[in-house]
Amino acid sequence: MGVTKSELFNLQQNELAALAKVLGHPARVAILEHISSSNSCITGDLVSELGLAQATISQHLKELKAIGVIKGSIEGTSVCYCIDENRWNEMKQLFVQFFNKSPNSDQCC
Repeated sequence: MGVTKSELFNLQQNELAALAKVLGHPARVAILEHISSSNSCITGDLVSELGLAQATISQHLKELKAIGVIKGSIEGTSVCYCIDENRWNEMKQLFVQFFNKSPNSDQCC
């Protein structure tokens, strides 16, 4: 696969693509659903909830933290994760703006 030339695209296009890529894995969607429904969780809860290995969960959490949609705090030997509401709303707005653009169906083949 070729290298993406992100400099050819504007900031919004690059950000939307990065968000879509991170959300493109069903485990990450399930993690976000679980965290948002419980407002916080401990990593161990995700392992039992999703049935994935701890290392796999940790990698997915790392990707979600990298785009800023979750944040975590250390509590003893565990990390408690929650949704970053500001980032969640920013992401939602990006997708709403994208999908609110009406396609020009009159000129479709």
